[in-house]
Amino acid sequence: MHSGNGGSGRVLRSPSPARWTDLRLRLVSALVLAPLALAAIWRGGTVFLVVIVAAAAGLAIEWVGLCRLGPAWRGRAAAGVGWILLAAVCAVWLRADPLAGRANMGFLVLVVWSSDVGAYLAGRVIGGPRLAPTISPGKTWAGAAGGLVGAACVGLAVAGLHGWRHGTLDTLGITRAMAVAAGLSVLGQAGDLAESWAKRCFGVKDSGRLIPGHGGLLDRLDAALAVLPAAALLAYGLGPGVVLWR
Repeated sequence: MHSGNGGSGRVLRSPSPARWTDLRLRLVSALVLAPLALAAIWRGGTVFLVVIVAAAAGLAIEWVGLCRLGPAWRGRAAAGVGWILLAAVCAVWLRADPLAGRANMGFLVLVVWSSDVGAYLAGRVIGGPRLAPTISPGKTWAGAAGGLVGAACVGLAVAGLHGWRHGTLDTLGITRAMAVAAGLSVLGQAGDLAESWAKRCFGVKDSGRLIPGHGGLLDRLDAALAVLPAAALLAYGLGPGVVLWR
């Protein structure tokens, strides 16, 4: 199909089917994992603690396995495991808040997921210039923008619903929620790039094969590892019982 823009003769091509080869596996994995994660967040307590400990153990095992592929691996392994433990402690601490813990963890999960989905869809549909070709050739500036938009939409929806239910709906609150969600998206995407850089250094494509369509736990949780410490710091500054988007 030819473009009607001044008879330039430019051809508009639909996204290549090859770009969507992993979509089915991603959907199936999400349909299995998402309910489990949300159920653990909703239940809290021991159930949530067990899930976090199991995830941290799996992440640590994957990271140490990757580090063993390179020189001087013990120092890198220790640093990475320390960061994983920090993120795990932050997750448990955030969820432990009796008033805002469930809402804050749910908000974080939705922001990370929406950022990932927005980046995936925008990157596949729009394509365009690469974000960091030497680190992760598959990521584009369009994908990064799509991630920001997806996260901001979650901020808008969460703030709007929360404000409507509590009679505190206002433009400033919605703007603040969108800004917080977008900021967390930037951190999550930075975490994703950091993990991609590490895999490139170790000469592997995926951190593992545990999750079909996603690779290993590190491939799936790299953004969360970057977001959790920042969210915990924000929650500490806001004080107990305050939701992150307020």
